[in-house]
Amino acid sequence: MSRRPISTSPTPGPQGDSERPSKRPRIDHLTPHSFRNGIFLAPMVRSGALPTRLMALKHGATLVWGPEIVDKAILHAEREIDPVTGVISYNGKSRAMFTTHPLEKPYLIYQIGSADPELAVQAAKTVMQDVAGVDLNCGCPKPFSTHAGMGAALLTNPDLLCGILEALRRELPREVSVSAKIRLLPTQEETKKLVERIARTGVNAIMVHCRTRNMRPRERALVERLKEIVEFVQGLGLDVAIVQNGDCTGREDAKRIRDITGADSVMIATAAESNPSCFSATPLRDVESTLLPSYVRLCKYLDNHWSSTKFCVTQFKGTRSEMSKTDAHELKSRIAKAKGYEDIEDIVGSWTGEEEFKEISQIVEARPPRISAEAKQEEEEDMPPPCATPPDRPNPEPPTSGAPKMGLRMPMPAILTGSDMVSPTPTPGGMR
Repeated sequence: MSRRPISTSPTPGPQGDSERPSKRPRIDHLTPHSFRNGIFLAPMVRSGALPTRLMALKHGATLVWGPEIVDKAILHAEREIDPVTGVISYNGKSRAMFTTHPLEKPYLIYQIGSADPELAVQAAKTVMQDVAGVDLNCGCPKPFSTHAGMGAALLTNPDLLCGILEALRRELPREVSVSAKIRLLPTQEETKKLVERIARTGVNAIMVHCRTRNMRPRERALVERLKEIVEFVQGLGLDVAIVQNGDCTGREDAKRIRDITGADSVMIATAAESNPSCFSATPLRDVESTLLPSYVRLCKYLDNHWSSTKFCVTQFKGTRSEMSKTDAHELKSRIAKAKGYEDIEDIVGSWTGEEEFKEISQIVEARPPRISAEAKQEEEEDMPPPCATPPDRPNPEPPTSGAPKMGLRMPMPAILTGSDMVSPTPTPGGMR
């Protein structure tokens, strides 16, 4: 995909403009404000692949998280760029362990699994040129993560947890955001104490999965517990966003959760795994026929490993209006048995993955640029003040105000007065 080269030369302007101070430029990097008023794709092992993240962005996700990758693993990866698609791959011994694309960089958070500040920093520096931020996984309860002191094991080792975050914030450029994803602790007081410590490390945001370490996905998320935590952080006066995670089903449900909790944003996992269009106000129905074919075409174009594609599409499910449950099951069974893309060509039709990618690119690139809070304030200060009556003239009162009526006089022609009174310019569309 061709992109306009960025010029470093100053743009010439009219004479006299050289003395005019330039406005603060719009920014592409993330700030705490970037984590507010949003709906995010949660980090998911296997399901959080590049095609899923791009589909989520297409359908309205504000930010997207990549799957957790252990710090040591990425340190030995070889970075390669596909000259045709632009896909960036961090390759291990047999295949890519992480893939991304410049299109998603402004919205991509890379999640690190780590129990060592130095290794976490090394891992973050390895990928920071391709991501907008890094996130420390402090909530995964699965043994592959906790056995090495990572994930949810960090919840009981706050000194190490905060030490990693402090190292990341200290060693990474300011334009790379740092955040943490945690779970609720058994009590509110324990949770608030941990959240305060994390908030004081300099992170931009804290994602809170509203389940404890021992709770399973089938158990209802304790969403109502988050409100007190949000209010507590607001009382600290720190510029840190709090993001809710757990049981959100889509954009409309995110509004409900924010009303209940006061959270700055909401993060979606399971519902997005089933239907990446859940971020839209009008998510797709019959995803096996409306989403699956285009998703597979995109995967093939991006050279996504077939096993990854197969896993992701077999998770698709949702509301049906035309396709029967039996037909959907047969379709998934056939895909599960397929050995490669060529085995399902009749299902997806012609391989127009490049067109699928171009459509996503147009949608994502049409998003308005981010602007810093400082630049927004400067823009507001540069706005002209509202019209007001000059201080040396009486302020006319409306007839209904009860003010005494003043005598009416016809204005004298300028030729007699010697002054050129300027008539007020009427407001477009009449007086308001």
